[in-house]
Amino acid sequence: MQSTQAIFEWPITVYYEDTDAGGVVYHSNYLKFFERARTELLRSVGVSQQTLLEQNIGFVVRHMDIDFLQGARLDDHLVVKSSIAEIKKASLTFCQEIVNPAGKSLCKSMVKVACIDNEKMRPIAIPQSIVMEFTHSDR
Repeated sequence: MQSTQAIFEWPITVYYEDTDAGGVVYHSNYLKFFERARTELLRSVGVSQQTLLEQNIGFVVRHMDIDFLQGARLDDHLVVKSSIAEIKKASLTFCQEIVNPAGKSLCKSMVKVACIDNEKMRPIAIPQSIVMEFTHSDR
């Protein structure tokens, strides 16, 4: 199933703690930037991670492809662009990209997250209310 959701943008500022000794963003921190943007995308459509946890529902990263194109540096102001590329019964695939103010792509990823029952640690269907947020066409 395809999403009709527009591209969601989340600003990121690179702090000292995000960089290595050379002032370049350490590779694992791009994963954190992508994670924060996915959380904020869900929050923007009314999905609370806390509410899901109270219902024993969680989203976990199942698979990720990532392409590091160019390093970001200390004090850079970046934007994480996120959209949902595919919706399946128990998973969402996010297309994400980090760009600089000139629009140059620094890092791209495709992230598949699985919806799970947190107690049983087994896949479950994504709640229909969430699916509806990403598939109805009047957005």
